[in-house]
Amino acid sequence: MTDKTDFKKTTDAYQARRGQFRIVDVPDMQYLMIDGHGDPNTSPAFTDAVEALYPVAYKLKFASKRNLGRDYVVPPLEGLWWADDMDSFTAGRDKSRWDWTLMIMAPDWINQDMVTAAMEQAGARNRPARLDDTRLETLSEGRCVQTLHIGSFDEEAEVLAHLHHKFVPGNGLRMVGRHHEIYLSDFRKVAPDKQRTILRQPVTVAAAANA
Repeated sequence: MTDKTDFKKTTDAYQARRGQFRIVDVPDMQYLMIDGHGDPNTSPAFTDAVEALYPVAYKLKFASKRNLGRDYVVPPLEGLWWADDMDSFTAGRDKSRWDWTLMIMAPDWINQDMVTAAMEQAGARNRPARLDDTRLETLSEGRCVQTLHIGSFDEEAEVLAHLHHKFVPGNGLRMVGRHHEIYLSDFRKVAPDKQRTILRQPVTVAAAANA
């Protein structure tokens, strides 16, 4: 019987506390990814992306346990979010303007051949609509600020406004990269007021802006 790794418990980048902004150096990590655009509440592409990522992630987990003797808990769903005007996240919350990449982390011992095989298996029956859009890609974020949000997604605006306009500049930093969310709760099953989400923003030293 193999030990089962739970990255939410063993990886520092998955640690955050409510009401506390924490600066953390995030290592390069690889993910299964699918891109999209528009309101996640109404976009079929968003639902289709979720329904494609999970089967591949579980096929990979089973293959890792069976063929490599390395078992793990499938990591949580994550998302990168961005827009031409980032105030659409903190002010108007115009979700129709949002671009996104949905992701599930794949352990570093997973390779492209394993992903290709997992996608073939996931498509053997009831093929997910966006299966062919799935890719394996490494994300390099480096230094980030993150916090834990408990509550509905629409209640994130105040926390993000504080992060963007107070904490980041107040600590001599500036935002780079894309807003990152880690869904510790399955938003398909958990009530909105109990959802636990890590909010992450990559940053760099503000003085580097003109370097």
